[in-house]
Amino acid sequence: MHDRLMEFLLRSEVKKLTEEKRSLYQFVIELEDSLAESAETADHFLSLLVENSPYELAGRHFKLPITKVVHLMTAIEVELTGKIETRCGKMKWVDYTDHLLQTAEEGRSKELFLFIN
Repeated sequence: MHDRLMEFLLRSEVKKLTEEKRSLYQFVIELEDSLAESAETADHFLSLLVENSPYELAGRHFKLPITKVVHLMTAIEVELTGKIETRCGKMKWVDYTDHLLQTAEEGRSKELFLFIN
C-alpha cells in the first residue's frame, strides 16, 4: 500500500478516536517523533527513548501509572491497525493512467489512480 495513503488513513482514524485516546496517542507519538528527529543513529534513538521515555512522560502529564499508559497505547494501536486494515479491505483502486495526458517532463511519466473508499 502506498505510504502516503497509509499516513492519510492513520491521521483520519486518529481524528476519530475519543478525546482521551487521541490526546494520549498524539502526546506519545509526538515525543517519539521528536526523539527520532534528534537521534543521529538507531542506537542513539534507543538510548534517547530510555533516557526520555515518552510513556513515562505521558504518565506524569496525564497522571497515570506507566503500566496504564503502556496498556492504553497498545490498545489504541491495535484499534487503529484494525480500523485501517478494514478500510484497506474496502478500498478500490482504478488505474486511469492511460487517460492521463502525459507531459514531457524530462522523461518522467505520471500515473493517475482513482481511490474509492
